[in-house]
Amino acid sequence: MLSQKVSGTSVGMWLLIPELLKLGAWDIIKAWTGKTDIDLEPRIALQVVNETALCVNRIRRKSSLGHQGFQLSNGMGRLVTDEQVHTLLNNHTTHQAQQMLVNLGIQRQLSGHFPGDIIAIDPHRIISSSKRIMARKRKRTDFPSQKMLQTFFSVCAHTGQPIMATISSTGLPTAKATAGLIGSTGEIIKKDALLVADKEHFTRELLEMSRKHKHFDFLIPAINTPKLKNKIQDLAYKPKWAGFAIAETDFCFAHDARKYRLIAERTGETTDNYSYNAFITTSNQDAIQLICNNYDKRWSVEEFFRFENDMGMNRASTFNLNVRYGKLALAMIAQATTYQLRNKLKKDYRKWDARHLSNEVLAWADGDIRVKGDTILITFYNKPTHLNPQDYINLPKKLTSEGINPKIPWLYDYKLDFRFK
Repeated sequence: MLSQKVSGTSVGMWLLIPELLKLGAWDIIKAWTGKTDIDLEPRIALQVVNETALCVNRIRRKSSLGHQGFQLSNGMGRLVTDEQVHTLLNNHTTHQAQQMLVNLGIQRQLSGHFPGDIIAIDPHRIISSSKRIMARKRKRTDFPSQKMLQTFFSVCAHTGQPIMATISSTGLPTAKATAGLIGSTGEIIKKDALLVADKEHFTRELLEMSRKHKHFDFLIPAINTPKLKNKIQDLAYKPKWAGFAIAETDFCFAHDARKYRLIAERTGETTDNYSYNAFITTSNQDAIQLICNNYDKRWSVEEFFRFENDMGMNRASTFNLNVRYGKLALAMIAQATTYQLRNKLKKDYRKWDARHLSNEVLAWADGDIRVKGDTILITFYNKPTHLNPQDYINLPKKLTSEGINPKIPWLYDYKLDFRFK
């Protein structure tokens, strides 16, 4: 099929290929499948990655996108079926998917995706209408209990990029699931870092993990129980600026002699309108730095969910955890790839969310695909305004100068180049 010229609207998908090469995604996928460059299984997985980048579930049913331009970018002449994808995912365990995520995280760390030393952790629960009999959980305290799939993420607070993700059924307690998340995150991030969480993580079991992961400190808001309120209201507060004061003391969980540092904040101008909040931490950093600067960066994880939610993180079509974990890991490869692509866009376009990026860059770009010698040439008609063509013209030389092999293993070692007309 490559011997013929192909015209279509999916040439934007080919912009992901240099990012996949830089990320080492093919080797990560091959390690997960246990297959080689010539096998079908890694190509099926790559199709799932590209589907996720398009923010379309089950692209095989979308005839408007099911043509050779998209198929060829996966190294195939056709789209594989739902059954083939399900079989591939179901044949791999949750442990294998978790290892794929760790391998991806290590590669992203080496690529500079996780600068800074603050990590936000948070659960992300997907409501489901599954007919299965299963435990129910509250998404919010004011919501009724519902069936849902639980995912847990650690995110670099500086860039908002996910470091690690785990998945579980509804019944698993947050503390236990988060313990696994922190353990896997520790395999990726080896430097000293501060983990910031929310009140859901205010448990003795989680704070005790600081003994095991000594390069991680924790900062967790305390639940305002009546006992805690009485404790922090009686502290001697030091005013820092108008309407804000802080105090410190020790804190122990019930039936536990270990002491933690408690930082309390008081807001309000007069006794009548005082309000109090408290944080437990294992860090020795300055209190103002911790609660006024570092803790606010936890919201980067919420921005990540909002920004990338359409990449399969807002739906759960099955509760087979082997399938779900595999799809989550492949979605994280897609997210990392589009993050690298987004950083190449002109500045005004870098704030596009996943859906907008898919519609404007990947899904609907007119062009053609042809082969010249050992190189696949992608021609864009109506030069896109959001791209800098110089990033893609003479691409093999640019990749070689960065120490990256320009040959594409899933495209039979062809190279890739772009033209803009």
